[in-house]
Amino acid sequence: MSTPLVIDQQLARQLLTQVDVPQILRSLFRDLAAGQAVQPPQQLVEFPAGQGDFINYGGVLAQERVYGVKTSPYIVREQGPLVTAWTLLMSMDSGQPLLLCDAGELTTARTAATTAVAVDALAAASARRLTVIGSGPIARTHLHYVRGLREWQDIRLFSPSLAGQSAEQRQALLDLDPRLTLSDSLDQALEDADVIMLCTSSASPVIDPATLSKPALITSISTNAVRAHEVPPASLGAMDVYCDYRVTTPGSAGEMRIAAEQHGWQPEAIVGDLAQLLSNQAPAPTYQRHAFFRSIGLGLEDIALANALYRLQRAD
Repeated sequence: MSTPLVIDQQLARQLLTQVDVPQILRSLFRDLAAGQAVQPPQQLVEFPAGQGDFINYGGVLAQERVYGVKTSPYIVREQGPLVTAWTLLMSMDSGQPLLLCDAGELTTARTAATTAVAVDALAAASARRLTVIGSGPIARTHLHYVRGLREWQDIRLFSPSLAGQSAEQRQALLDLDPRLTLSDSLDQALEDADVIMLCTSSASPVIDPATLSKPALITSISTNAVRAHEVPPASLGAMDVYCDYRVTTPGSAGEMRIAAEQHGWQPEAIVGDLAQLLSNQAPAPTYQRHAFFRSIGLGLEDIALANALYRLQRAD
């Protein structure tokens, strides 16, 4: 048996700059649509006495002949919870392990790139005003992947943490794109926005779509807190709702679960997911009302990226 390749966080960060992450994800979602990829629901394994849990995300890429599983522990500690994630790739031919990869960088890249794939598929061709809510690594990576998708004339960023950031930190954000400005308030950031990317770790609503001045595309990733959501669950019924994968997202996304339980919304109301959008099986929004895209993150996304890094390393 050959020893599996091990890729740590630093090497993963370096290798990710050498692959086209959004294109890898587009191929993945087309494979899902064609039945060439398998994405079962995530599995939650809880520790006794509330000491934490592991969330496991499995998946199969038949064309690539790999099975993978991303496993992410949430370990309760006195000094605060510890969260890590690793992705294991196995050969569908030999049954042997191929790769063990730190999934931290993969998670950031695939989360942002999945949103970028959605923005490219869903945003109006005429979209010019982009708003980013959040200023952390995931927000910055979102901007990296989306900045070239439309002819943005105006990019605004707001985060509650901006007020406490140093001049150097604020300048680092401004250096991300010459069109970027930092907004002093949430309302200022949202004014006349065409695309609003929610990139926060908030477990409760960040914006209320009902207060926006015109129909917009709103994207949301949320966080792994129980039933976390960045928009009010009651707002789903008034929007065209899309998601990354309709088979699994409604059972995990906080606002979708609450909307189904308390507000009469049903998962069948989802207009389409990325697999359907990229295979022309779902219509794009008309923007008679807001469009909402919800991503929970798929194990397959991590597996596809891990496989790309594995192929890159093996080619050297």
